[in-house]
Amino acid sequence: MNELDVLQVFCAPDGGFGNALGVVRDPRRYPGQASRQALADELGFSETVFVDDPERGVVDIYTPGARLPFAGHPLVGAAWLLDLEAVNPPAGEVWARNDGEFTWITARAEWAPPRTLERYASPAEVEALPAPPPGEGWLYAWAWEDEAAGRVRARAFPRREGGVVEDEATGAAALLLTDLLGRALNITQGRGSQILTAPGPDGIVEIGGRVRLVSAAGTGAPAPGPGRAGGRAGSRIAPVERLTRSRLPHAVTLPPSPVPAP
Repeated sequence: MNELDVLQVFCAPDGGFGNALGVVRDPRRYPGQASRQALADELGFSETVFVDDPERGVVDIYTPGARLPFAGHPLVGAAWLLDLEAVNPPAGEVWARNDGEFTWITARAEWAPPRTLERYASPAEVEALPAPPPGEGWLYAWAWEDEAAGRVRARAFPRREGGVVEDEATGAAALLLTDLLGRALNITQGRGSQILTAPGPDGIVEIGGRVRLVSAAGTGAPAPGPGRAGGRAGSRIAPVERLTRSRLPHAVTLPPSPVPAP
Protein backbone atom coordinates (compact mmCIF):
# COMPACT_ATOMS: atom_id res chain seq x y z
CA MET A 1 0.00 0.00 0.00
CA ASN A 2 1.21 3.48 -0.79
CA GLU A 3 2.45 5.22 2.38
CA LEU A 4 2.98 8.60 0.72
CA ASP A 5 0.84 11.60 0.05
CA VAL A 6 2.04 13.08 -3.22
CA LEU A 7 1.28 16.73 -3.91
CA GLN A 8 1.93 19.23 -6.65
CA VAL A 9 2.92 22.60 -5.19
CA PHE A 10 2.93 25.98 -6.98
CA CYS A 11 0.50 24.78 -9.64
CA ALA A 12 -0.63 26.86 -12.61
CA PRO A 13 -4.14 28.40 -12.57
CA ASP A 14 -5.59 25.31 -14.30
CA GLY A 15 -4.00 22.97 -11.72
CA GLY A 16 -1.24 21.81 -14.05
CA PHE A 17 2.48 21.72 -13.48
CA GLY A 18 3.76 22.41 -9.97
CA ASN A 19 6.63 20.73 -8.15
CA ALA A 20 6.12 17.19 -6.90
CA LEU A 21 6.38 16.64 -3.14
CA GLY A 22 6.30 13.41 -1.17
CA VAL A 23 4.90 13.64 2.37
CA VAL A 24 5.34 10.83 4.90
CA ARG A 25 2.78 11.49 7.63
CA ASP A 26 3.66 8.35 9.62
CA PRO A 27 7.47 8.23 9.63
CA ARG A 28 7.90 5.42 12.19
CA ARG A 29 9.47 3.22 9.53
CA TYR A 30 12.06 5.95 8.97
CA PRO A 31 13.26 6.91 12.47
CA GLY A 32 16.72 8.20 11.57
CA GLN A 33 18.37 10.47 9.04
CA ALA A 34 19.96 7.59 7.13
CA SER A 35 16.64 5.84 6.41
CA ARG A 36 14.96 9.12 5.52
CA GLN A 37 17.75 10.10 3.20
CA ALA A 38 17.58 6.70 1.52
CA LEU A 39 13.84 7.09 0.86
CA ALA A 40 14.27 10.63 -0.49
CA ASP A 41 17.03 9.38 -2.79
CA GLU A 42 14.83 6.52 -4.00
CA LEU A 43 11.77 8.70 -4.65
CA GLY A 44 13.75 11.33 -6.56
CA PHE A 45 11.38 14.21 -5.83
CA SER A 46 12.91 17.65 -5.39
CA GLU A 47 12.01 17.26 -1.70
CA THR A 48 10.39 14.70 0.59
CA VAL A 49 8.90 15.71 3.95
CA PHE A 50 8.61 13.57 7.09
CA VAL A 51 5.97 14.75 9.57
CA ASP A 52 7.29 14.11 13.08
CA ASP A 53 4.48 15.92 14.90
CA PRO A 54 1.32 16.65 12.87
CA GLU A 55 -0.28 18.80 15.60
CA ARG A 56 2.69 21.15 16.01
CA GLY A 57 3.75 20.86 12.37
CA VAL A 58 7.24 19.55 13.11
CA VAL A 59 8.72 18.42 9.78
CA ASP A 60 12.01 17.09 8.45
CA ILE A 61 12.94 17.92 4.82
CA TYR A 62 15.20 15.95 2.46
CA THR A 63 16.32 16.32 -1.14
CA PRO A 64 18.00 13.49 -3.04
CA GLY A 65 21.37 13.83 -1.34
CA ALA A 66 20.84 16.29 1.52
CA ARG A 67 18.78 17.25 4.58
CA LEU A 68 17.53 20.86 4.54
CA PRO A 69 16.70 23.23 7.40
CA PHE A 70 14.26 25.12 5.16
CA ALA A 71 12.67 24.79 1.72
CA GLY A 72 9.70 26.67 0.28
CA HIS A 73 7.59 24.21 -1.67
CA PRO A 74 7.70 21.45 0.99
CA LEU A 75 6.45 23.87 3.65
CA VAL A 76 3.66 25.28 1.47
CA GLY A 77 2.62 21.70 0.67
CA ALA A 78 2.82 20.49 4.27
CA ALA A 79 0.87 23.50 5.59
CA TRP A 80 -1.86 22.82 3.02
CA LEU A 81 -2.02 19.06 3.65
CA LEU A 82 -1.98 19.30 7.46
CA ASP A 83 -4.18 22.45 7.50
CA LEU A 84 -1.99 24.19 10.05
CA GLU A 85 -1.34 27.80 11.02
CA ALA A 86 2.36 27.10 11.60
CA VAL A 87 4.93 24.60 10.36
CA ASN A 88 8.18 23.91 12.18
CA PRO A 89 11.20 22.89 10.09
CA PRO A 90 14.69 22.98 11.64
CA ALA A 91 15.14 26.62 10.53
CA GLY A 92 12.37 27.89 12.80
CA GLU A 93 8.63 28.47 13.04
CA VAL A 94 6.95 29.26 9.71
CA TRP A 95 3.49 30.82 9.86
CA ALA A 96 0.96 29.69 7.27
CA ARG A 97 -2.47 30.68 6.02
CA ASN A 98 -4.92 29.71 3.30
CA ASP A 99 -6.97 32.27 1.39
CA GLY A 100 -9.08 29.79 -0.57
CA GLU A 101 -6.96 29.47 -3.72
CA PHE A 102 -3.44 29.98 -2.41
CA THR A 103 -1.57 28.64 0.59
CA TRP A 104 0.98 31.08 2.02
CA ILE A 105 3.97 30.75 4.32
CA THR A 106 6.24 33.39 5.81
CA ALA A 107 10.01 33.04 5.87
CA ARG A 108 13.28 34.93 6.05
CA ALA A 109 15.89 35.11 3.33
CA GLU A 110 18.66 34.01 5.67
CA TRP A 111 16.92 30.64 6.06
CA ALA A 112 17.31 29.85 2.36
CA PRO A 113 20.42 28.06 1.12
CA PRO A 114 22.59 30.30 -1.08
CA ARG A 115 21.80 30.44 -4.80
CA THR A 116 23.23 32.38 -7.69
CA LEU A 117 20.48 34.69 -8.95
CA GLU A 118 21.39 35.49 -12.55
CA ARG A 119 19.33 37.98 -14.51
CA TYR A 120 18.90 37.49 -18.27
CA ALA A 121 17.84 40.03 -20.84
CA SER A 122 14.58 38.34 -21.84
CA PRO A 123 12.29 35.41 -21.02
CA ALA A 124 13.34 33.83 -24.32
CA GLU A 125 16.94 33.65 -23.11
CA VAL A 126 15.82 31.93 -19.91
CA GLU A 127 13.69 29.45 -21.85
CA ALA A 128 16.55 28.67 -24.25
CA LEU A 129 18.95 27.58 -21.50
CA PRO A 130 20.08 23.94 -21.61
CA ALA A 131 19.29 21.76 -18.62
CA PRO A 132 21.55 22.16 -16.83
CA PRO A 133 23.51 25.18 -18.08
CA PRO A 134 27.31 24.97 -17.92
CA GLY A 135 28.87 25.80 -14.57
CA GLU A 136 28.74 24.71 -10.97
CA GLY A 137 26.51 25.54 -8.04
CA TRP A 138 22.82 26.36 -7.66
CA LEU A 139 21.59 28.69 -10.44
CA TYR A 140 18.31 30.63 -10.50
CA ALA A 141 17.99 32.14 -13.97
CA TRP A 142 15.39 34.88 -14.29
CA ALA A 143 14.18 37.72 -16.51
CA TRP A 144 11.41 40.28 -16.37
CA GLU A 145 8.29 39.45 -18.36
CA ASP A 146 6.67 42.68 -17.23
CA GLU A 147 8.73 44.66 -14.74
CA ALA A 148 5.99 47.17 -13.95
CA ALA A 149 3.60 44.35 -13.03
CA GLY A 150 6.25 42.34 -11.17
CA ARG A 151 6.00 39.37 -13.54
CA VAL A 152 9.11 37.18 -13.75
CA ARG A 153 10.12 34.21 -15.92
CA ALA A 154 12.50 31.86 -14.12
CA ARG A 155 14.17 28.45 -14.20
CA ALA A 156 16.17 26.72 -11.44
CA PHE A 157 19.14 24.37 -11.77
CA PRO A 158 20.69 22.71 -8.70
CA ARG A 159 23.72 21.55 -10.76
CA ARG A 160 24.80 18.94 -8.24
CA GLU A 161 25.93 15.39 -8.89
CA GLY A 162 23.16 12.80 -8.78
CA GLY A 163 20.39 15.27 -7.97
CA VAL A 164 17.44 16.85 -9.76
CA VAL A 165 18.50 18.41 -13.09
CA GLU A 166 15.91 21.22 -13.05
CA ASP A 167 13.73 22.23 -10.13
CA GLU A 168 10.24 22.92 -11.45
CA ALA A 169 9.26 25.40 -8.72
CA THR A 170 11.43 26.51 -5.82
CA GLY A 171 10.15 28.73 -3.06
CA ALA A 172 13.58 29.31 -1.52
CA ALA A 173 14.95 30.90 -4.68
CA ALA A 174 11.77 32.98 -5.08
CA LEU A 175 12.27 34.11 -1.48
CA LEU A 176 15.83 35.25 -2.21
CA LEU A 177 14.80 37.08 -5.39
CA THR A 178 11.97 38.86 -3.58
CA ASP A 179 14.33 39.90 -0.80
CA LEU A 180 16.84 41.16 -3.39
CA LEU A 181 14.31 43.18 -5.40
CA GLY A 182 12.21 44.29 -2.43
CA ARG A 183 8.87 43.94 -4.18
CA ALA A 184 5.96 41.58 -4.80
CA LEU A 185 6.53 39.09 -7.61
CA ASN A 186 4.41 36.84 -9.80
CA ILE A 187 6.87 34.17 -10.98
CA THR A 188 6.35 31.65 -13.77
CA GLN A 189 8.95 28.95 -13.26
CA GLY A 190 9.90 25.76 -15.07
CA ARG A 191 7.30 24.55 -17.55
CA GLY A 192 4.51 26.71 -16.15
CA SER A 193 4.39 26.65 -12.35
CA GLN A 194 3.30 29.84 -10.56
CA ILE A 195 4.79 31.30 -7.36
CA LEU A 196 3.55 34.51 -5.73
CA THR A 197 5.67 36.44 -3.24
CA ALA A 198 5.50 39.68 -1.29
CA PRO A 199 7.94 41.33 1.13
CA GLY A 200 6.72 42.18 4.60
CA PRO A 201 7.99 43.93 7.72
CA ASP A 202 11.20 43.04 9.55
CA GLY A 203 12.68 41.01 6.70
CA ILE A 204 9.73 38.65 6.34
CA VAL A 205 8.68 37.43 2.89
CA GLU A 206 5.41 35.67 2.11
CA ILE A 207 5.47 32.86 -0.46
CA GLY A 208 2.22 31.53 -1.90
CA GLY A 209 0.95 29.02 -4.39
CA ARG A 210 -1.72 26.52 -5.31
CA VAL A 211 -1.48 22.94 -4.05
CA ARG A 212 -3.05 19.85 -5.62
CA LEU A 213 -3.30 16.34 -4.20
CA VAL A 214 -2.06 13.78 -6.74
CA SER A 215 -2.27 10.60 -4.67
CA ALA A 216 -3.20 9.99 -1.06
CA ALA A 217 -1.49 7.71 1.44
CA GLY A 218 -3.37 4.49 2.08
CA THR A 219 -5.32 4.53 -1.17
CA GLY A 220 -3.21 1.89 -2.86
CA ALA A 221 -2.68 4.23 -5.79
CA PRO A 222 0.90 4.30 -7.04
CA ALA A 223 2.85 7.41 -6.16
CA PRO A 224 3.99 8.91 -9.47
CA GLY A 225 7.68 9.57 -9.94
CA PRO A 226 8.93 13.05 -10.72
CA GLY A 227 8.73 12.50 -14.46
CA ARG A 228 4.99 11.88 -14.29
CA ALA A 229 3.90 13.98 -11.36
CA GLY A 230 5.33 17.24 -12.60
CA GLY A 231 2.99 17.93 -15.52
CA ARG A 232 -0.63 18.06 -16.43
CA ALA A 233 -1.32 14.34 -16.65
CA GLY A 234 -1.22 13.50 -12.89
CA SER A 235 -4.31 11.77 -11.50
CA ARG A 236 -6.96 14.07 -10.05
CA ILE A 237 -8.41 13.58 -6.58
CA ALA A 238 -11.35 15.53 -5.18
CA PRO A 239 -10.12 18.69 -3.47
CA VAL A 240 -9.87 18.69 0.32
CA GLU A 241 -12.33 21.05 1.98
CA ARG A 242 -10.47 23.34 4.36
CA LEU A 243 -11.00 26.52 6.31
CA THR A 244 -10.18 29.92 4.84
CA ARG A 245 -8.35 31.83 7.56
CA SER A 246 -8.21 35.54 8.10
CA ARG A 247 -4.88 37.20 7.52
CA LEU A 248 -2.33 36.80 10.28
CA PRO A 249 -0.92 39.96 11.92
CA HIS A 250 2.32 39.72 9.94
CA ALA A 251 0.65 38.88 6.63
CA VAL A 252 1.37 40.95 3.57
CA THR A 253 -1.37 42.40 1.40
CA LEU A 254 -0.52 41.27 -2.10
CA PRO A 255 -1.74 43.63 -4.83
CA PRO A 256 -3.62 42.03 -7.72
CA SER A 257 -1.39 41.11 -10.61
CA PRO A 258 -2.19 39.61 -13.99
CA VAL A 259 -1.82 35.87 -14.39
CA PRO A 260 0.80 35.07 -17.06
CA ALA A 261 -0.59 33.72 -20.29
CA PRO A 262 0.12 29.97 -20.74
